[in-house]
Amino acid sequence: MSDLGKIDPDFFDEFLHPRLGAARDDVALGPKHGVDFGMLDVDGTAVVLATDPVSVLPDLGFDRAGRFALHIVLSDVAVSGLAPSHLAVSFSLPPEMSDREFAELWTAIDDEAEELGISIVTGHTARYTGCSFPWVGAAMALAVGDHDDVVRPDGARPGDTVLVTKGPAVEATGLLTTLFGDRMQLPETTLDEARARLDETRTVRDTRAIVDAADAGGVTAMHDATEGGLQGALCEVAGSAGVRIDVERDAVPLRPGVAETCEYLDVEPWHATSSGTLVVTVSESAVDGVVSALETRGTPVGVAGTVSAGEGVYLDGDRVEHPRVDPSWAVYEAFAEGDAD
Repeated sequence: MSDLGKIDPDFFDEFLHPRLGAARDDVALGPKHGVDFGMLDVDGTAVVLATDPVSVLPDLGFDRAGRFALHIVLSDVAVSGLAPSHLAVSFSLPPEMSDREFAELWTAIDDEAEELGISIVTGHTARYTGCSFPWVGAAMALAVGDHDDVVRPDGARPGDTVLVTKGPAVEATGLLTTLFGDRMQLPETTLDEARARLDETRTVRDTRAIVDAADAGGVTAMHDATEGGLQGALCEVAGSAGVRIDVERDAVPLRPGVAETCEYLDVEPWHATSSGTLVVTVSESAVDGVVSALETRGTPVGVAGTVSAGEGVYLDGDRVEHPRVDPSWAVYEAFAEGDAD
């Protein structure tokens, strides 16, 4: 088990996967390492659900922190192809968080949820000794729809095209420079570009544009590049579907400020968390429509590679493996503890 970040596949396979409670016929998709969501079949209706920590970063300001936290929770359901529709959220707040600060946080979450058509149906809110920022709770997002409209995480097929939005290290770059940029010896213009990446850590509207632009069945898989970064996400898509993925690095977008920040922090950008970046596999007939829809939204997208029979991920022809450990967590910890500049 990793010291920081998500557990690795070996730990999951040994300790978690064999112990999943009762076996029920209504579980259409259960837990799998690297798979974003689970799914129930309720009288013929698909109910997609995913849970994540609620991460609140006061240094962002509580309005921005609330929107950031919400979208991190929604992403794993959004990649199912169904629109997130319901939310349950539990807050275990530190005693020093004031009523005014929580009101600002909650108002932002409510505003964003209302705009996206998401109803908050249950939850829990309390202050407890021992709780501290940023990890102040957990939330579960749900989406309800037809099984035929679900984009399964293991659906990539030989002959598909691989699209990548936004590129590597979007979240890591935006988050680290927003929180700690005043301690980094980088040009202010670079820091401004890097900080702007934080607002690109959102997937819900991109996933809706992708699904709406493709014919039925045209989108075969979608995955958000979180811990382990873009390289990890590609490995998870290939592994879950049992296929080979070939990608050209130069065909993948690279957002302003990412390369300079990652070089300064000695972080491999393709290994660093990049929530907001989507790996999408689509049929050949869907490529032009999906690319056009994303570009119309202003979302950078690259026609990055292909899916074929076989296994593994190849970048510029070289086989790569899942990084297992996300380097951005160690950087975050060093800055948070005052050990980096």
